[in-house]
Amino acid sequence: MKCGASVTDKLANSKPTITVSSYGIGQRQSEGSGTMTQLVFIHGPGAGGCSASFANQLKHFPGSIAPDLPGHLTGEPCPDVVRYTEWLRGWLWAQELQKDLVLVGFTLGACIALQYALDYPEEVKALALMTVSMAPKTRTPGSLEFRLQAAEDPNVHEKWLDSMRHSMMFINPDLREHLIDCHRKIGPISQYRDLVTIDKFDVRDRIDSLKASLLLIRGIDDPGAPPEYELEIHRAVPGSTYLKLDNAGHFPTSERPDDVNRAIEELIQSTK
Repeated sequence: MKCGASVTDKLANSKPTITVSSYGIGQRQSEGSGTMTQLVFIHGPGAGGCSASFANQLKHFPGSIAPDLPGHLTGEPCPDVVRYTEWLRGWLWAQELQKDLVLVGFTLGACIALQYALDYPEEVKALALMTVSMAPKTRTPGSLEFRLQAAEDPNVHEKWLDSMRHSMMFINPDLREHLIDCHRKIGPISQYRDLVTIDKFDVRDRIDSLKASLLLIRGIDDPGAPPEYELEIHRAVPGSTYLKLDNAGHFPTSERPDDVNRAIEELIQSTK
C-alpha cells in the first residue's frame, strides 16, 4: 500500500496482515469488524524503528496487531503524520477493523494515533501515548545531522548504533540487541525522516476536541531528558490519565512492559 492512497484503493489491493517476530505474533481478531476492542500498536523511529519494539505487548494481548509503517524495512515513507494516518487507516480497513480501536504508540506512532483519533473519533475508543508532543519539538543542535552523517560514514554509523543502545538502556539486553539488529537493517536515514516528520506535527488547535479516552505515559529517567510534553497534553485534555514510570525513558512499552500492559488493561476496562 502506498502513502496517500484512498481507503477504497487500499481495500482493493491489500490483504489481511499479521506481524510476526521472534518474540511473538500479533493477529487481527477473528470476530470481524467492530465486534471487539482492537489493540493496535504503532512504532516510532527508536527501539528498532519497527514493530519488534512491541514484542512484550504482542505476547501479552492475544489478537493485538502492530504494523510496520511504510519506509521501515519495506516500502516508501510517508511525507507527514496525516499521510501515515491515512495509510494506517487503510491498512486497518483492509482487515475490516473500522471501530472500537485502542491505539498505542510512542513518538511518531503516538503522533499517528493522536491524529487518527482527532480525524476519525467514531473509530477510536482509547489512546495510550508515550513520548509525544502536541506541538513541534525542539531538538538538540546537530541531532538531525548526526543521522545523515551516520548514513555516510561507517564510524559515525557505529556511534549512532551506540547512541541507540544508550537510549534503550532500560530494555532487557536480549530484546535490546534484537532491536539494534533492526536498526542496522532500517538505517539512520529512516530515523532522520521520522524525526523531521515528528517535528512538523502540531495539533494544539484541535487537542480540546479529542473524544477518545486518553492515557499518557512518561518515562521519567529518559537519558535524553526531553521536556515534559505529555504533561502539556494531560492539562489540555480533561479526564486524561497521566502515568509516570521510573527506570523508563523513551520506550516504556519495552522498558516497563508489565506496568504498561497493566495500564493498558485498565484503560480498556475504563471504556466499557
